[in-house]
Amino acid sequence: VGIEDGDVVGNHGFVDFWVVKMDSTGLVQWKKCYGGSSTDWPFSIVQTTDGGYVAAGFTQSNDGDVSGNHGDKDIWVIKLDGNGTIEWQKALGGSGWEEANSIKQAYDGGYIIAGRTGSTDGDVTGFHGYLDYWVVKLSPNGELEWQKALGGSGLDLGYSISPTNDGGYIVNGEADSQDGDIENSLGSADYWVVKLNFEGKILWEKSLGGTSLDRGNDIQQTRDGGYIAFGQTSSNNGDVTDFHGFYDCWAVKLTETGEIEWQKTLGGSSEDYGQSIQQTLDEGYILAGFSRSTNGDVTGNHGENDAWVVKINPTGDIQWQKSLGGTLADRGFSIQQTSDNGFVLAGETWSNNGDITTPAQGKTDFWIIKLNPETSPTTQPTAQPLSLYPNPAQNTLKIQIPTPANRANISIQDPLGRVLLRQNLSLDSFGAAQIELAQVPPGFYFVQATTPDGQVFSGKIQKLE
Repeated sequence: VGIEDGDVVGNHGFVDFWVVKMDSTGLVQWKKCYGGSSTDWPFSIVQTTDGGYVAAGFTQSNDGDVSGNHGDKDIWVIKLDGNGTIEWQKALGGSGWEEANSIKQAYDGGYIIAGRTGSTDGDVTGFHGYLDYWVVKLSPNGELEWQKALGGSGLDLGYSISPTNDGGYIVNGEADSQDGDIENSLGSADYWVVKLNFEGKILWEKSLGGTSLDRGNDIQQTRDGGYIAFGQTSSNNGDVTDFHGFYDCWAVKLTETGEIEWQKTLGGSSEDYGQSIQQTLDEGYILAGFSRSTNGDVTGNHGENDAWVVKINPTGDIQWQKSLGGTLADRGFSIQQTSDNGFVLAGETWSNNGDITTPAQGKTDFWIIKLNPETSPTTQPTAQPLSLYPNPAQNTLKIQIPTPANRANISIQDPLGRVLLRQNLSLDSFGAAQIELAQVPPGFYFVQATTPDGQVFSGKIQKLE
């Protein structure tokens, strides 16, 4: 934000990070500005396992809350406690242009960041040219553990990163290089998906798209060990089929090794941009972005861009879609499933009518939308008890399910619903398997096992130091 009126207080000058904490009913609990006297722009925030938050973007400041700027734009990371107080901050980069588009907490309690770099000095080594993906690993207290510049001599921009169940990371973005780390460019800019190990070494990389612009804005690991990538495409060849026109949202399901299982274009004949995707409890996906289309897959547009929410099944077929907004420009940027099986969408609005019921504060406002559960939700099976031992556990955990099965999808979640570990395990003749817990921090967790026939088993464990 670059103002100080309405809901905004404490602006440091020009543009600040602005973080707002809301309760489950949308009531603001606290709101704070962070930054210095120049431009400080956030792109990503997540809750951390200690109940606080970590946010990342870029800064051009070197005063106020910001220290250690290397020059031009630096990545800026702030760690907050549960009340929004800064615990630590870190400026990362060199004398060129750095920007963070995605931050997540790693399984070891540290943080993994994806963005871009244009530097050859400071914190940056291994630069290939123009702009590179820049992946940075921080310790739990914000110290730089390692960094990797990924790409070639062209324009390579990292937009999303997620931890993977093997302790590594998956990155997505756009790349138009045809050299360096990129082996098979398809033309113009492609989705460029890179699988890294725990120390940032490339295990494999894939270019996805066609001969026009394809931009990958989000990626996450799926419960089967593969990946779902999402963004937009303007291609009508290569990996892309059933193109509607201009730009389409494009969802791509990948195997564990990066091979395409299926892909779906979503949209109409105008501009459709995909920003956020999450696997849902019924094994499908919830997608969010914005659209100017009034045909094809899109209905209910209110005018100009609307926030667009789409629910698809596990193979990419549309189950329902919603256009949300007013007569001016409205955009959706991030969506999550909530504990009641509904959804919460964060974006921005210029409108003051239609679905926008709170009076607008100015030109562009934050816009938070809570959606009820699906009108025809998939019935979820009732979880049965799961045997877990030893409990408490330290380095290993043994699970046993009381039904014949050869395999099971295993997930370990913290009390806030964040998945720390996913594995597809082979079971022995007694329905048992062992899980390594070395990368799970100490604490209390829920363990869930789902068999191929849809049976669900769950239990609770304590992980010791």
